[in-house]
Formats: sequence, C-alpha cells, structure tokens
Amino acid sequence: MFSPEQENISTASTKVPVKYGELIVLGYNGSLPNGDRGRRKSRFSLFKRPKANGVKPSTVHVACTPQAAKAISNKDQHSISYTLSRAQTVVVEYTHDSNTDMFQIGRSTESPIDYVVTDTVPGSQSNSDTQSVQSTISRFACRIMCQRTPPFTARIFAAGFDSSKNIFLGEKAAKWKTLDGQMDGLTTNGVLVMHPRNGFTEDSKPGVWREISVCGNVFTLRETRSAQQRGKMVDNETQELVDGSLIDLCGATLLWRTAEGLSRTPTVKHLEALRQELNAARPQCPVGFNTLAFPSMRRKDVVDEKQPWVYLLCGHVHGYHNWGNQDRERGGGGGGERECPMCRSRGPYVPLWLGCEPGFYLDAAPPTHAFAPCGHVCSEKTVAFWSQIPLPHGTHTFHAACPFCAQQLGGEQGYSRLIFQGPVD
Repeated sequence: MFSPEQENISTASTKVPVKYGELIVLGYNGSLPNGDRGRRKSRFSLFKRPKANGVKPSTVHVACTPQAAKAISNKDQHSISYTLSRAQTVVVEYTHDSNTDMFQIGRSTESPIDYVVTDTVPGSQSNSDTQSVQSTISRFACRIMCQRTPPFTARIFAAGFDSSKNIFLGEKAAKWKTLDGQMDGLTTNGVLVMHPRNGFTEDSKPGVWREISVCGNVFTLRETRSAQQRGKMVDNETQELVDGSLIDLCGATLLWRTAEGLSRTPTVKHLEALRQELNAARPQCPVGFNTLAFPSMRRKDVVDEKQPWVYLLCGHVHGYHNWGNQDRERGGGGGGERECPMCRSRGPYVPLWLGCEPGFYLDAAPPTHAFAPCGHVCSEKTVAFWSQIPLPHGTHTFHAACPFCAQQLGGEQGYSRLIFQGPVD
C-alpha cells in the first residue's frame, strides 16, 4: 500500500505501480465509523508487488502420520494439511510462483493478513457497536491471487495461510479427494462469491451465489452455511473475479472493483460537485419554506438543521418538522410513521444522507433516489441495482441491503424517487 506522502514523490524517480483492483466492504459510507487505520479500513487497493509472493501446489504427501505431517508443515514453505482421521493426514506442499501476487483477507491482525476485515453491523455508526458480536468471519478467510502480467486476472480461494505458512483443515471440515487424485475442501462458514451478469455497468443483473473451495473450485451452496455436505461442483463457472464480483465472508461482504472499472466510476470530487449542484438549486421545505442543503461529505453522520428529510412512501422532501406526528400530538412517543403534508400518505420520515462511497455507484448520474428505510441517496441506476441483489445474511437467508450502511431494504421496491420543491421566488 502507498501512503499519500509516497504518492506525491515525483514520478520521474518512481514508477507508478500497477493497480489490480480494490476491495470495498459493504455497509460503510466512504470510511469506517471511527476512521480507517492501517490494514483495517473500508476499502483496500491491491497493487502489483515489487517481488512476486504467489504460491502454487507442488508435492502431495498422502499417507502421513500426524508426526510426519507436522514435520512437513514446519518446513519454511507454504502447505495445506487435510486431516482425514487421527491416524492419517494428507499434506500438500506449495512452492513459489513467480507469475502471481498473493493477498490474504481475514479477521486476524497477524502479519500474513493484508486486509483485516471485521463483522459489519447494519446501520452502526461506531465500531463499539461491533465489539460484543461473536465473529463468524474466519481469522484467515480467503486469499486472492493476481496474475502479474496483463490482463492481471484475479482469482479467489477459500482460506488463507497463517503465520506458519499453513492452512489446516481439521477432521470436521468438509474435504474430499478429487478425480485427479488431489485434495480439496471447504472452510467452516465458507467463502461465497457472486459475479453480476453484464459486469458492474448500467445493464448489470444479479448472478447466482456460489461457494469457492480451498483450491478455487466452484460449488453450489450448502444447505446451511456450515453444513458438512458440500454442494455440487459447477464445472462451467470459474473463481476469476470480474468487476462487481461480491465476496461474502459470513459477517462481511466485499465488492471487487477492477482498476478499469474504477476508471469509469464517479470520483469523490464528482460526488461533491453533484452535492453542490443539488444545493445550488435551493430546494425548499414545502411547509416551513426554509432552504434545504445536504451537509458536506465530511459531516455525513450528524443531522444538520438544514438537512433534507423525506417521507419514504411518497418521496416528498421536507425540512425537519413535527407536522403530522400524530403519536406526539396524542402524547405518544412516536414510532417513526408520519403523514406527509403534501399527499397525506403515511410512512417512515427519515433524514437524507448522500452516498459517499463512489465504488458502489453504477453511473455518474445525479442523486435522485433514496434507499428505504435508511435514506441514503444516490443515482437511480445504483438504487435499482442494489435493491435486486440478494446479500447473504446469517447462516441461510438472503436479503437486499443498502450498500452504504448494510440496512435491510424495506417497502415495495426498497427505494423511493425524491420529489424536491424548488424556491418559490
């Protein structure tokens, strides 16, 4: 990774590194709630390494006693151990591959992990919300191998090598011998991948969720996340990541964006220009006639007095007011349901927030729609895409969620078209 200071060095003395792509965690609006720090952040760029660190399988040791397996694992090279019984372990040694770069992702903060990922708590505004949760993300969850030469193909594998350069699949892990005599297996909670059809473009359609094995083979999903029985092998599908591929680690979902795909995506500067354009139109509250304004992207968690609010059922945008809060008028506590003064429809009344993570946008169109019920605002194509993507939730359910906060979408379609009132003068 390159710090901003390093990037500012004159390019005469430094070659610009090749960027393979970026991983962006769903549920964060541009950064982690308490700020990005070191290897723990909301997005991670994969650059070509100065020296290749990829590995590929070499020698297979079949009838190993546990002692022999330990001796092989202790060598100063990578290996995967498959424990078949207390008396037998198969160890596959891995050798250096000068054609690939390896990047490892997981919950562990040990040095082999390049990108530290923790459980995403939907709608949480601070990391303290996540501390009490028992994590379901593996310490060494998965690894991505990037080809060092064009087209820089990225391939994903379940499980990552630990500090001793080993991957251990214990007796209880799903594992098997393949037709060509090799071993393969699945991790406890699995690594799921979904490639969108037509890439990550305005024509994107959701693909089918699959499970990726330790050796990078593709399978249909197990009955439940950690079931012993593997799914069926899908021969005509691959572990190659494409722009817009989603990777689920059972607790956090990552979006893969290629360098080429990111070059077509709006930048933070572009989103800021759209915010200023929205505010320059001086939208007004139709009740209080006060001018509304989206707060700056740096202040994306604190409700501002000029903040636009929306009645999600109809999409009418207002400033904050107590009109139509019938529960409060009756002395109740108010349950979030409010009546719109413009059209009398009743439904959630929430503040609007700009979606500040450009990697989630499908196009650079103006922010005209809001996800329901969270109120994150972005372009129409972006809400339409994410509202039809079933994201894994828990051990065997799926639901659509806002990419900016991970809240489950509600209502008929999961979003609303915003209706702004311009200035009366």
